[in-house]
Amino acid sequence: MTSTPRQYPGATPAQWLEGARPHTWANAVAPVLAGTAAATLAGEANPLRAVLAGIVALAMIVGVNYANDYSDGIKGTDDDRSGPLRLTGSGLVEPKKVKYAAFASFGVGAVAGIALSLLSAWWLVLVGAACIAGAWFYTGGKNPYGYRGLGEVAVFVFFGLVAVLGTEFTQTGSVSWRGLLLAIAVGSLSSAVNLANNLRDIPTDAATGKITLAVRLGDANTRRLWVGLVSLAVIVTIAISIGHWWGLIALLAVPLFVVAARPVTGGAEGRALIPVLGMLGRGMLLWSVLEFAAALLA
Repeated sequence: MTSTPRQYPGATPAQWLEGARPHTWANAVAPVLAGTAAATLAGEANPLRAVLAGIVALAMIVGVNYANDYSDGIKGTDDDRSGPLRLTGSGLVEPKKVKYAAFASFGVGAVAGIALSLLSAWWLVLVGAACIAGAWFYTGGKNPYGYRGLGEVAVFVFFGLVAVLGTEFTQTGSVSWRGLLLAIAVGSLSSAVNLANNLRDIPTDAATGKITLAVRLGDANTRRLWVGLVSLAVIVTIAISIGHWWGLIALLAVPLFVVAARPVTGGAEGRALIPVLGMLGRGMLLWSVLEFAAALLA
């Protein structure tokens, strides 16, 4: 007896866009702006290299979002989900097509990354390869590290330290103490975005064996860590501004952080936590724009 092939109705362009999770794109733009701010303070900003770094970062985050969609979908993690639409888990799109979309995005990032490395340092190709591997094995493969509570650590490293310092290095040939502090701030905020997502999904992740950091810590401690990460970014922003007082204008983003914090500190659960991701992302983007503007004014 032959089984009937599963039918996939397909996704609209709007649904493909939702699958790329635009509310997370600030995690890609912010580190490039921050790294370029550090290069600007050093008097060595390079617009072409900044644009290439931006293409790499955006391609990577779209790629990792599609990769997570695919991997979580085939593992069944998204079968009972309170967050935004997932293409694979919803049954709209054949899983392999989502996987192809992920690798197409990684391919765009790789091309831009190779061009950037040829303009700066060849060994950055190896860094880029490590970033792609990290993006895929976050939820992909037989033993994904995102299922072992290491997701926020990876976000801090790749979208904080690597992205900010890499952007600065490709423009200046070195990294600075301000660049490092900017990287810590971006990494903390990016990790907080990821943590809010995992806070929302604690019940379903725990039920499906996806042991995120939020599942390990539990609801209350996850909320405390979220507040700590955002507070660290604010403290670091003040430290960055020592001797560069224009940098304090980045604190104008703090009200958005406060708004984002209300559902977290107020005990919101499930879909009520979704606005946290968008608001914190907008706050991080505004913060990075203000840091860049402050560097131009210095």
